[in-house]
Amino acid sequence: MGDMKATRAAYGEALCELAQDHPELVVLEADLSSATMTKNFSLRYPERFFNCGIAEANMTGIAAGMATCGLRPFTNTFAIFAAGRAYEQVRNSIAYPGLNVVVVGSHGGVSVGEDGATHQMIEDLSLMRTIPDMTVINPCDANEMRQAVEALLSYDGRAYLRLGRAPVENVTSGKADYKFEIGKGVTMRGGKDVTIAATGLCVQLSLAASDILSAEGIDVRVLDIHTIKPLDEDLILKAAEETGVIVTAEEHNVIGGLGGAVAELTSSRHPVPVIRHGIEDTFGRSGKAKEVLEYYGLTAAAIAEKVRQAVKLK
Repeated sequence: MGDMKATRAAYGEALCELAQDHPELVVLEADLSSATMTKNFSLRYPERFFNCGIAEANMTGIAAGMATCGLRPFTNTFAIFAAGRAYEQVRNSIAYPGLNVVVVGSHGGVSVGEDGATHQMIEDLSLMRTIPDMTVINPCDANEMRQAVEALLSYDGRAYLRLGRAPVENVTSGKADYKFEIGKGVTMRGGKDVTIAATGLCVQLSLAASDILSAEGIDVRVLDIHTIKPLDEDLILKAAEETGVIVTAEEHNVIGGLGGAVAELTSSRHPVPVIRHGIEDTFGRSGKAKEVLEYYGLTAAAIAEKVRQAVKLK
């Protein structure tokens, strides 16, 4: 097993590491710097850190104003507040005028654990994906997160970046041909029988599922779809054509997230069976992260079972 690190921890480190070469970077926080891991940035660059308090809508508006002055703001709070409470401001103050702001939603998904259903944001990818011209990124590990932050610092556009609370295995740093590019997915493992298109921590679970299925003679292609929007259409359509069936895996509602994006694309361009695996249109619940993930079937074994079902549809 590779090194374990939460994507939120890698995000905080990346901000500090890259700030010197990007003087335009400013960080706005909604009084959660110890949780979103912007605390070290606040200590190292206090003149570029703005704690806006528990006022997420105001923070979003301030960031929009800063962007008009040529700064590169990253706003930070929990995903439930970044995509939920401040949705109107993200839409009307950032996206509509076309301002370059990165909206960072930490503690996304049910792996928040004990914080419970009210803070387990499983609709953020869907909400942000429906905003016109909004880029949506959900890195799977620390290495991918660091590269995503670097890419976003020079990206001409607005974006939503999802962070996770729980430590996850680093699976991309050991891949020799790995390259992060906004809007381009990564083939983590080749395969001819079925494709798993995964995002976030489900990439690691899907790789483990492919190991289980390999022992059964099922050859699984695993795609890391770190950018939900714009979706890598060429990669998905190639997988649809070559493997004939796709399983999507995400720590998100099965409605509107990665599964929805893949189903929309394939149904119009290359129809194949698409099985969406994730949270089945229900709220989360409180519990230790591992137990909650298991409860909702976000495990390698559960993904493997969905793949078996998918192969039968070919």
